[in-house]
Amino acid sequence: MNNWFTVKVKYTKQLDNGALKRVSEPYLLAAVTFTDAEARIYEELGAVIRGEFNVVGIARTEIHDIFAYDDSDVWYKCKVRYENVDADSEKPRKVNQNFLVAANSVKQAFERIEESLSTLLVDFEIPTITVSPIVEIFPYSEDLDREIDRRPIEEEEQVIESGTPVFSASGSSEDEDDDEMEEEEEGEIEDKYTEEGE
Repeated sequence: MNNWFTVKVKYTKQLDNGALKRVSEPYLLAAVTFTDAEARIYEELGAVIRGEFNVVGIARTEIHDIFAYDDSDVWYKCKVRYENVDADSEKPRKVNQNFLVAANSVKQAFERIEESLSTLLVDFEIPTITVSPIVEIFPYSEDLDREIDRRPIEEEEQVIESGTPVFSASGSSEDEDDDEMEEEEEGEIEDKYTEEGE
């Protein structure tokens, strides 16, 4: 299961006027653990940011869903509230969920979140909409679940056939061959001893 993490990265940024400035920018990404989040941010930003950069903070972030639009790169955090009946007490309780939506203004963010949630079967309200400092979002990638050093079995078979030393477990055929060689050597020692004794 993947969670959303806000990762704050510090680096030297070149401004539009050519000046260099040390900045800290937050990025949102999907990862399994804090360690995965740190490893992934280095992978994602390694080719984008010139020079060194440091991860100065990682925090789990509760985001229910994200609505991206191509016409804007500004993210608005929208708090959505609705009533839900508690399964145990059967009493209504208020539920708050956070959504991120790309928009060019607060009004547009409100319209887009209303449109995106229009299929909900419950009445909801949007008490707050604020500009999010998130610079970029890196959603879930299938590569997150792939081990880096895993090789297909065909490649493993080629390595074995190429004569690379293979270390086998006890009880395997290779150990049996070794035991036979040791028995032959022991037999030779016994024969020499008996010859000398006679």
